[in-house]
Amino acid sequence: MRAVLVRGPSMLPTLRDGDCLLVRGSRGVPAGSVVVARFRARPDLLVVKRAVRPVGDLWWVEGDNPAVTDDSRRYGPAEVVAVVLLRYWPLPPRRVS
Repeated sequence: MRAVLVRGPSMLPTLRDGDCLLVRGSRGVPAGSVVVARFRARPDLLVVKRAVRPVGDLWWVEGDNPAVTDDSRRYGPAEVVAVVLLRYWPLPPRRVS
């Protein structure tokens, strides 16, 4: 397991810039899960996206914000390197009764 910091608006409203995530290895990726991925066209860039469907040994990944298309629509299928387990920061607001 390792920590990942979200940068940018591509996963709004699910995740925001500055969210901290806990991720694990990429074995057993369920479709619909949020993942950390790498495009072959941009091997130096790690992205946080939603795994839409498998494409051979890769995944079609898209951001939840349709206004931002720096995902498989631009770069093609991606290699999933980790699956997001949870967001640990910022903490959700507490309800006061």
